[in-house]
Amino acid sequence: MAITKSAKKALRQSMRRKVFNDRRVRAMRAAAKDIRTTISSENLAKAYQAIDKALKGGVIKKNTAARKKSQLAKLLSK
Repeated sequence: MAITKSAKKALRQSMRRKVFNDRRVRAMRAAAKDIRTTISSENLAKAYQAIDKALKGGVIKKNTAARKKSQLAKLLSK
């Protein structure tokens, strides 16, 4: 458990960041699931937006985002 004042603050910050990161990941996965169930260009746009936000927040890396977008676009083209 955190003892020093700075360690307690770091723990609070880390927990707050975890909540935001989890929210981004859930949104990204839900958008991907939506496009798999109902394939449409508007769902693709929402999925791209969720992936971009996760990338911007540092939740996923650049190549991971590109790979996910590519896989979803491939689903739409079929």
